[in-house]
Amino acid sequence: MAVLRWAVRIHKWVALIVGLQIVLWVAGGVVMSVIPIEQVRGEHKIATQTATSVSPTDIITLRKAAQAAQINQVAEASTGTVLGEPVWHLKSPDGISFTVDARTGAVLSPASELLATQIAQADYSGDATLSDVTLLTDPPSEYGRPGPVWQVVFADRDSTTLYVDPGRAEVRARRSSTWRFYDFFWKLHIMDYDDGDDFNHPLLITAAGAAMFVALSGFILLIIKMRRSLLAWSRQRKSSS
Repeated sequence: MAVLRWAVRIHKWVALIVGLQIVLWVAGGVVMSVIPIEQVRGEHKIATQTATSVSPTDIITLRKAAQAAQINQVAEASTGTVLGEPVWHLKSPDGISFTVDARTGAVLSPASELLATQIAQADYSGDATLSDVTLLTDPPSEYGRPGPVWQVVFADRDSTTLYVDPGRAEVRARRSSTWRFYDFFWKLHIMDYDDGDDFNHPLLITAAGAAMFVALSGFILLIIKMRRSLLAWSRQRKSSS
């Protein structure tokens, strides 16, 4: 009996401690299941881009692109488009990104405020006006990368925010009020209150283990209680008969 009483007490205290987190887990699950992930990512506000093709003879060579960017060695190189025009994306061995117009050889990076605004407006499918364009050297954690970066905010109901990389002259992240609401519950769900990237940390593992203990111990205690109730009912029935 004493062991059972202590087991019940431990079960209740552990359940009290982890109960709030269990509620947050459930709440986070509801939020993540109700809001479509495409809406969270802002994919429904990405403008349809017209596919463009160019002849290889119309673009400059990688060597000329590197010369235009004034770098002697290239760690990474790829082609792309900026506002429908072909470009070279280059990265130097020290990690600096360059964007070079593949037709003219003009260096587009670091992207100016005007170019960043044009890139964001071309990416955005809504009809809202711009509310703010800011070059951030220390961007917020929601961007997920180091700066500098252009933060372009549109005046729509969801406060759509596009982050334009000055080096690559392209949108690298899309954020909104919906994304921030989702991210808030995601951090509560995985108990990572910093950047929400780590879901294998000791706090979450401990809480999950405690929740499993509460569930299993509650199930065992329920079986014991049901067994005792059945035995009491059986004895009562025998005595009455």
